Amino acid sequence: MNCPSIPDGTENTAVKGITKNVLALGVVSLLTDVSSEMFYPLLPIFLTTMLGASVGFVGVVEGIAESTSSLLKLFSGWFSDRMGKRKLLVFGGYTLSSLTRPVIAVAAAGWHVLLARFVDRVGKGVRTSPRDALIADSTPKGYLGKSFGFHRAMDHTGAVIGPLLAFLILKLSVENYRLVFWLAAIPAVMSVFTLILFVSERSPRPGNVGKATLTLKPFSRTFKAFLLVVALFTLGNSSDAFLILRARSLGVPVGLIPILWVMLHVVKTASSVPGGSWSDRVGRKRVIVTGWAVYALIYLGLAIASKAIHVWILFALYGIYFGLTEGTEKALVADLVPVELRGTAYGVYHFAVGVMALPASVLMGVLWDWIGPAGAFCFGAGLALLASAAFLALVRIINH
Repeated sequence: MNCPSIPDGTENTAVKGITKNVLALGVVSLLTDVSSEMFYPLLPIFLTTMLGASVGFVGVVEGIAESTSSLLKLFSGWFSDRMGKRKLLVFGGYTLSSLTRPVIAVAAAGWHVLLARFVDRVGKGVRTSPRDALIADSTPKGYLGKSFGFHRAMDHTGAVIGPLLAFLILKLSVENYRLVFWLAAIPAVMSVFTLILFVSERSPRPGNVGKATLTLKPFSRTFKAFLLVVALFTLGNSSDAFLILRARSLGVPVGLIPILWVMLHVVKTASSVPGGSWSDRVGRKRVIVTGWAVYALIYLGLAIASKAIHVWILFALYGIYFGLTEGTEKALVADLVPVELRGTAYGVYHFAVGVMALPASVLMGVLWDWIGPAGAFCFGAGLALLASAAFLALVRIINH
């Protein structure tokens, strides 16, 4: 069966519903994540043991970088709507990030690396919202969940390949971190050239270009309600670093932590397309609430777990949560907003998630120290269930 044709360079590929643009952007994300995951896990060790940076300084710069990235996602999405162009911003963001790899490789002081890391996050902030809008603009009706699920699967595949390549390089050249950083530049450059050669522009409606405003006023009450419940859920969705700490406390050896992490990304990859496609068939809200319920069960499981084997099972289930929700939430954003405001909508969505991420992790840390890991994970599970109930209730009220 032939799929509906999409004009302006987004012809369908052999995979039903995955257009040329979506496929190319998936490859771009895969290559970028291969590059990022080659060097990112090594940065704390490189900084503290070879360049003499303090752990506290690393944490401060990372926090500032992530906050800046969240703010830029808001403005870059809105700006792409104002310009009526997505690709230029996406190109700028990926290029900016790719330029940081050689800088890290030749860094002679801790602040060189931390500045490069900051610029890398700026690049991510510039590209993310316009890229998501470009994916939505390039997708046939009825396949948004599948397209975003495919993109997340490609991204997670890169997160599997990257650490494995770094592991092999360090096996062949022991503790040669700079070699890893140099080689990480190769997939980063390849991602930029893939973007230039194979991704075409998909502009918003010409008559609306230049009219987008950075406000929630034009959006529906359903979209605003969705933002509220996403923010509530994110308040209980702390950094995955706490999952690693829990794994260690339950007896998972340090040497197996990278394998545990790779397994998580393998499950994310395997479940992302099925999760997104399921939302195309049965509806976004049902899949999101199911995913949040899975998250709550995982956090409850981590609260009561007593053996290392429990951690392996729960991490695998955690990957399924990502498969159900990541692509589906982005598809729902596109469902709820006008085509010409997709960039702004993705910016607001990413900003809401990013703003709540910091207090979520701070709160998790405080609860961990105050009442222990079991109580902290129970709190996260409770917020996930509360967000699920609020989502269903708010949507029902608005629809009536």
